[in-house]
Amino acid sequence: MTIKFGPILNFRGGSDTVWKVGVLVGTDAATPPALGWEAGGKSGKPAATPLANSGNGGAGLSLWRFDCDVPRGAKPVVASHSVNGAKWNFAVPARDSAPAMAYASCNGFSAMKLMKSTSVPNALWDKLNAKHAQAPFHLLLMGGDQIYFDSTWEEIPELQDWAALPTAKGVKVTPAQKMKVLLRDYYRGLYPKRWSQAAPAQAFATIPTLMMWDDHDIFDGWGSYPSAPHDLQGCAVYREIFGHARDNFALYQQQCAPGKRHPLALAGQDKFSFGCRVGSVAILAPDMRSERSETQVLSPESWKTIFDWLEELPASGAKGGGVKHLFVMSSIPVVYPDFSMLEGMLGFFPGRQELGDDLKDHWTSVPHRQERLRLIHRLLDFGARKKCRVTLLSGDVHVGAVGVIQSGRYGADHPAAQVVNQLTSSGIVHPAPPGMVLFFLENVVGKSMSDDREITSEIVQIPGTQHHFIGARNFLALQPDAEDRYWANWHLESESHPYTKAIHPVGFKMGAAKLPEQ
Repeated sequence: MTIKFGPILNFRGGSDTVWKVGVLVGTDAATPPALGWEAGGKSGKPAATPLANSGNGGAGLSLWRFDCDVPRGAKPVVASHSVNGAKWNFAVPARDSAPAMAYASCNGFSAMKLMKSTSVPNALWDKLNAKHAQAPFHLLLMGGDQIYFDSTWEEIPELQDWAALPTAKGVKVTPAQKMKVLLRDYYRGLYPKRWSQAAPAQAFATIPTLMMWDDHDIFDGWGSYPSAPHDLQGCAVYREIFGHARDNFALYQQQCAPGKRHPLALAGQDKFSFGCRVGSVAILAPDMRSERSETQVLSPESWKTIFDWLEELPASGAKGGGVKHLFVMSSIPVVYPDFSMLEGMLGFFPGRQELGDDLKDHWTSVPHRQERLRLIHRLLDFGARKKCRVTLLSGDVHVGAVGVIQSGRYGADHPAAQVVNQLTSSGIVHPAPPGMVLFFLENVVGKSMSDDREITSEIVQIPGTQHHFIGARNFLALQPDAEDRYWANWHLESESHPYTKAIHPVGFKMGAAKLPEQ
């Protein structure tokens, strides 16, 4: 038996006494390998859960998940897992302590020419692994575009032929069996190919992941294609593609067998939104692709599920310990320059469909503004009532940035509860936009919006700099300290020192805590 893929760690929840980790392994055999774990003098040999057999389409793998329940103690421990004699370590935080986390997005290339022009595609993964070796991360949050499937349109001739048809004709086409098989094999096969590269594979094997998809995990612009005058978004070929993307997202990114749900999935919904609590920290990841259309990001039912889950979180200072930090993973930045004027002008420029799809994806696109405002109000209200710091984590736009939402409306006991920060990190592999685009962002578009009465949002300068955007590949490290602050460090490809921002809990009083490792 040969290990052909993995291991890939996935965080599956836990409590003050246990840290639950799934380990995904792909083999060339129909029987599972033996996997064991050790931590703090305890060990286990969990049974394998079969996820896919060796007929796994283009992947040619049998996929297995092993569920490891690692005890937590008063001190952090280094746990290990081993498969067929190979061994990897991962860090488990101490009971009641906040996790150290890394956040990344855009792990790939939207076009072949970008891949060919990038000399060291995984340079930031190498840096992330080096930082992890110095000061271990407990969780790796990935906010979208963990894999790029835009290549389907270049490598599957049947899709090329279909795309060449007039739209009015193409939307009426029913996918032939050959196209279905080719799509199935392509979506199953690309994950092992891309994720087996040495640098990301090392991170996936040593840091438990939490992943939420975005458009490129399906294909560019998914959910923002027009439904009129021809229903491109709902046509049979697009729905066939989406089905394969959805099934393989569940399989590879959430390590779920067909028909099963992730243990952190929010109750009352059949989409991928998930949430979890680790000590005084809560993490929420809404599924912003399954239900996306030109007119909505999530359905009202999904929003209700999300807000119901938030209501169940105990307030900061509650008996038994409450939530001091809420991190919300929004793949598309909530705070970003308003491109609605440019979006409206695209009709005057032939051949700009791709750019139009990107603009329609944004929260500030006109059809999404009301939904965005409701989200902003609910997060501000949550922070004020629960005395909890709310921070948005975003990617997608291939630059780093800091956004701030401020309000004077909710009458919080402490003014800090009226502020929601947004940390944007993008991308860990995808290159930054060309210099002309960066100049446009920095010098032409507005940085602030009046969202509602006494509510504003703004892209602010990167702390310690005189610019608003990080025009280089980057990832984000989120390190807690002894005073319940989080230190956000953007690590860049070409710079040895990170850009840093402190995220204070509500009611923070300045002390003398030592800064954590960067």
